[in-house]
Amino acid sequence: MRRYRNTKIVATLGPSSRTKRQIRSMIKAGVDVFRLNFSHGSHEDHRSRFNAIRQLEKELDWPVAIMADLQGPKLRIGVFENDEIELNVGSSFVLDLEEAAGSGRRVQLPHQEIFDAAVVGMDLLLDDGKIRLRVQNATESSIETKVITGGTLSNRKGVNVPGVTLGLSSLSEKDRGDLEFALSLGFDWIALSFVQRPKDVAEARELINGRASVLIKLEKPAAIEHLDELVKMSDAVMVARGDLGVELPPEKVPGIQKRIVKLCRHWGKPVVVATQMLDSMVHAPAPTRAEASDVATAVYDSADAVMLSAETAAGEFPLESVDMMNRIILEVEGDEAHQVLIEESQETPEPTVSDAITLAARQVAQTVSASCIITYTTSGSTTLRAARERPSVPILCVTSSIATARRLGMAWGVHSVHIDEEERFSAVVKRALDVSKSQGFAEQGDQIVITAGVPMGKPGSTNVLRIERVP
Repeated sequence: MRRYRNTKIVATLGPSSRTKRQIRSMIKAGVDVFRLNFSHGSHEDHRSRFNAIRQLEKELDWPVAIMADLQGPKLRIGVFENDEIELNVGSSFVLDLEEAAGSGRRVQLPHQEIFDAAVVGMDLLLDDGKIRLRVQNATESSIETKVITGGTLSNRKGVNVPGVTLGLSSLSEKDRGDLEFALSLGFDWIALSFVQRPKDVAEARELINGRASVLIKLEKPAAIEHLDELVKMSDAVMVARGDLGVELPPEKVPGIQKRIVKLCRHWGKPVVVATQMLDSMVHAPAPTRAEASDVATAVYDSADAVMLSAETAAGEFPLESVDMMNRIILEVEGDEAHQVLIEESQETPEPTVSDAITLAARQVAQTVSASCIITYTTSGSTTLRAARERPSVPILCVTSSIATARRLGMAWGVHSVHIDEEERFSAVVKRALDVSKSQGFAEQGDQIVITAGVPMGKPGSTNVLRIERVP
């Protein structure tokens, strides 16, 4: 079960990957984190998959992280009398609050927040940006637009409002119900959609109340304006490039991706690069060369994880998609240029004892050719600091908290092992030596580097570095 790569794989479960047998195969093929998308499926569907993962975790003795991805408030138009219409460039089209079925001239837009924000000259994007409408006149209940980009428009297509912060919470009523359900089951990560500003994260954190870690999905340009504060408030970040690419010019997305990854590295927060990474594998057994390069770029940039969405949830080749992602990561991480980029991107440590110890652990491990760095942690903070340093040897996290072991499945280079709690540092050292051998990270005579906090069990108190030889 040991991984021989640092970058993690997040995979979405769905109709193509719903059985325990399929999930087992995906874990063995390389999945580190499973994403359950609450935009689709019933609570019973999610409960069944959640329970299957937890059963497999016991059978395989391998901590597995599970993420609940909340849908967020979805902005959609209403329905048409004949299910769809054709919009011609230059024609007029009205969006209003009337519940009557739409026609070639108008359709319902049941979102008062958009009417409140509408101004002349503003663009509205429909159906993932395929249709572009420009506001000509706006009132509290009606928006008259001119069709800039036309095409076929059908029932309940999505609406994007680029460049505008809407007066919407990132948690809809559906999300609140889904959140309570996910927390009652014991999900490790909660992914927040439609985050626009810091108060969206604060609201979610209050509801979650420490029962799960919080990942924010950066998919709105408004969120980029508050990027530094949002990253600091979160436990992890997802670069949701598909939605960003709807409201932003596509050529801007790669630069924003690199900016987000770099900032997350600075603050020591895991970052996931997502959306359409191997999209052609939904229907084909192999990706395009461009898709392989896209995954490779995220790995070269030192992202903590890359994500599969439709490829594993609804695609024809879910297992092959995981295997391909695994192979691309291994190839990139074996490239000398990758290690050079990692070394060049090292962050300046904070002036704290914990950061000084963690930096020293990386340097010592390299100097003495240690087999691995072992972090003994309760909260996971020690291990996340080690991952931020991107050492050239594996990070073996030894923890008495199963929740921490699971959560760290998102972090770069971390392999977690759940053990009973130890009260003495000498006992921790013995367990670290035993675990390093049993997990295949070290052999007799190898040297390992151990970091921990003394007294034991106090979160965030990393203050000990020890070099030991495996007996």
